Amino acid sequence: MATNKELLNSSKAPEPVGLYPHARRVGNLLFLSGVGPRERGTKKIPGVELDEQGNILRYDIEAQCRSVFQNVRYILEDAGSSWESLVDVTVFLTNMKDDFATYNRLYAEYFKDNQPCRTTVEVNKLPTPIAIELKCIAMID
Repeated sequence: MATNKELLNSSKAPEPVGLYPHARRVGNLLFLSGVGPRERGTKKIPGVELDEQGNILRYDIEAQCRSVFQNVRYILEDAGSSWESLVDVTVFLTNMKDDFATYNRLYAEYFKDNQPCRTTVEVNKLPTPIAIELKCIAMID
């Protein structure tokens, strides 16, 4: 049974959209829930323009990548881990054809000094109007 000490939430990353923590510690591993590019305290998504019904009109995958990487960093640091401690990253993109090259370029920039295992998959849709989400595992002391 989980204790509160095993369930970790960041004061800087966007609030979860469901009943789950930002991260959960199991031994010396930190498992992050899916992290998107939203900003904390708002429904604003960097680089996304929505119509009145909440449908995506336009989006900037570079802005979303930079924001999601920052949110992952917030969660890691608030949990006592670090970007350099990432060991596995699963990336979900909603448009592999149009977005992979930009995402891959930025990924190489952010992960040049630490190269965790990586899986990138295309999904039909994510729970909020975003184009990228990361699921990560990191080491923690």
